[in-house]
Parts: sequence; C-alpha cells; structure tokens
Amino acid sequence: MLEWLNNNSGALSTIASFCTLAVWLFYAQLLYLGFARQRRPRIIINRGLSKSPDGMCLISNMSSEAIFVSNVMGVLHTSQGEYACDLTDYTRTDNSGEEQHEEHATRQGPLASGDYHKVCSFREIIDHIAEGHQLNIDRNSLTLEEEMLRMLEIRLIAIYGSENRPVGAYRCFMLEKKDLDPNVKNQDCHIIPTSFDTHRLSRRWHQKRIRKWLEALPNQR
Repeated sequence: MLEWLNNNSGALSTIASFCTLAVWLFYAQLLYLGFARQRRPRIIINRGLSKSPDGMCLISNMSSEAIFVSNVMGVLHTSQGEYACDLTDYTRTDNSGEEQHEEHATRQGPLASGDYHKVCSFREIIDHIAEGHQLNIDRNSLTLEEEMLRMLEIRLIAIYGSENRPVGAYRCFMLEKKDLDPNVKNQDCHIIPTSFDTHRLSRRWHQKRIRKWLEALPNQR
C-alpha cells in the first residue's frame, strides 16, 4: 500500500489540489451570493389595513440601504385599455373638495431601510386615475360606463445606493367582487394581489421598460 502511494504521489497530489480548489470555489460562491443578496434592492408594494378599496397602498423598503423614491404611478387596466397616472405628488381632497395639505404630501424622497410609506387608499388611486383621464366612474361602486375594471397596477421608480441606473418595482391587484360581506360598509370589491411578491426591475435590459413607464404618463398630473 505504501509503495502504491509512493508511486502515485504525483497524481494523488494533483487530485487533492483540485479538491481543495473546488472547496474554495464553493465557499467563494456562497460569499458572493450572500454579498449580492445584501446589495440587491428589495422593494415591497403591499395592501394594508383592509382588503376593501379603502385599504392603504403601502411601499416598504426592505433593502439593506436607503432608496430614493423618484416616481410612484398607478395604472388602471380596463376592457378598453390602460390608463396611467402619476401619484408622486398627488394630494388627497376631502368631501368639500379642498386639498388636505399634509406635511409630506409628495411621495418623492429618501426611504430608509426597513421604513414604509403610505401612498393613499386604492379607492383614491382609482378615482385620481379616472379624473386625470376624464373617465366617468362611480366612486362608490367603482364601476365605469361602457368599460369593465379589471386590474390596478402600482409602479415605482427609485434610485438604490450607488447604482447609476434606476430600479423599478410593480405589483398588480385584481378588483374581485366575489364573496363580499353585505354587513361590511363600503365593501364594493376586494383588492387581491395577483402575485405573492413584488416584481423587481433592476437589470440593465429593464431600463427600456422603465423609460416606457415614464413616457406613458400624461403631460400634466
């Protein structure tokens, strides 16, 4: 046995070197994946407080660093097409038609890691889009004349850390009118997300799609 080891020491040494290299490459891959996971932007668009249209649309930053929110957009998908509107500086109005001057009315600005921001209710988003495109909508029942509401999409464009290009995030919500509780006030439909998580656009080839988002916005908010 010892004689065989002596005769094949060169080959065994080469095999041991390759095994050691494979182990180091494996651990290097684990370190890289952990670093990339920490550097990856993590933005969540969610629904809060209620499943009804009066529930709040929330934007959370679960990244390891702060992000700068540049644009927040709402897109209403109907049977006749899509209607986009900028929600970045949208100011809510009360029943008298007067604007509610909030201290942080704009959604543009830095959002710290682990922090979240309330955009507004889903009903207000739909109403704002309909108003911007002069759609005849019943604000209470959320129905359009000669069109059918299908889906509401929330889009976000942000700058993350030292990245030179913007990142995008979007999530779609269905307007379900099934299994409604007649005892619950203002429950015209359920706001149901179509996906478990928020979709992220952070690759170089996503930049064209993000530019199209901005081009789809009307000239005036």
